[in-house]
Amino acid sequence: MIDRAKGIVKKVTLEVIYEVVEERSKEIKDRLYKIENGMERVERKQEEDFRHLYTRMDRVHERIDQTNQRIDQLRQEVKEEVNQLRQEMGQIRDEIGRINQRFDTVIQMLSEVLRRS
Repeated sequence: MIDRAKGIVKKVTLEVIYEVVEERSKEIKDRLYKIENGMERVERKQEEDFRHLYTRMDRVHERIDQTNQRIDQLRQEVKEEVNQLRQEMGQIRDEIGRINQRFDTVIQMLSEVLRRS
């Protein structure tokens, strides 16, 4: 009878242990599931954030490229304007030179007229 009681106690003890282990295992599995779900959400959010950042970076690079193109265009326009101004200055210098020659001629003529008088 004592052996039988010991067997029953052993059996009941094992069943309790199995139940406790099963409950703890279920709790651990539930926690792991929650952690995995949380990590999946974080990973999805990171992917979304990276996609968003890459899109924004692409837009910034496009704007930089556009700005650089505009700067190059403006540089070219300024160079053209400077060259045109240089040409105009050369023409003005030539014209001033011609006017100075005319003045010299007029002065010489006046000097001759004054000497003859």
